Amino acid sequence: MTEKIGVLGKKAAQRTGVERVVNAPLPTVYGNFQAVGYLDHDRGDEQVALVYGDIGSENVLTRLHSECLTGDAFGSQHCECGDQLASALRAVVAEGSGIVVYLRGHEGRGIGLLAKLRAMALQAEGLDTVEANLALGLPVDARDYGVAAGMLRDLGVNSVRLMSNNPRKRDALLRHGIHVAEQVPLLIPPCESNITYLRTKRERLDHHLPHLDAVAHLS
Repeated sequence: MTEKIGVLGKKAAQRTGVERVVNAPLPTVYGNFQAVGYLDHDRGDEQVALVYGDIGSENVLTRLHSECLTGDAFGSQHCECGDQLASALRAVVAEGSGIVVYLRGHEGRGIGLLAKLRAMALQAEGLDTVEANLALGLPVDARDYGVAAGMLRDLGVNSVRLMSNNPRKRDALLRHGIHVAEQVPLLIPPCESNITYLRTKRERLDHHLPHLDAVAHLS
């Protein structure tokens, strides 16, 4: 396929950054949201922000949620992702306003679905989530939050109250010019299937998970 050439014989400039494409009402079991759809021209990913109420520009209750098919759609107990997504949606409705940015392309901390499943298979053999990624020759965390910051800026947001236990998300937003006024814990009670995973996130990935101290009986 030939590249598009402009009238002066130069290649047409390729679009970059994030572009708002559509805004549609989205009634859910949690409440009535606006689904704001974006195209990330740099990566080719389609993204969505679920906006509830009149969000304003300062101290907006916000969740950056990394796509997790197994947790979000299938109810996997290997992680707490599905419960965190549900809790975040409930929280913004209870608040009266807020945003849940759902980040596609973040599956398995950015390594993709099949690689995540391979890592899960290695974890079943005894490796932790960090060791499994490294054993596959993959980064421990390959996520980028630039597109999330771009979406927030487009929505007129200057500062957020960030629902996250992960300090890297806070640091990433700050690097991209979004002020984090507060980091709001999003703590999900652990179960036997995910306690090892959660402890690894606390001990090796610096997640703030103080509630794990109360469940030492889980293996």
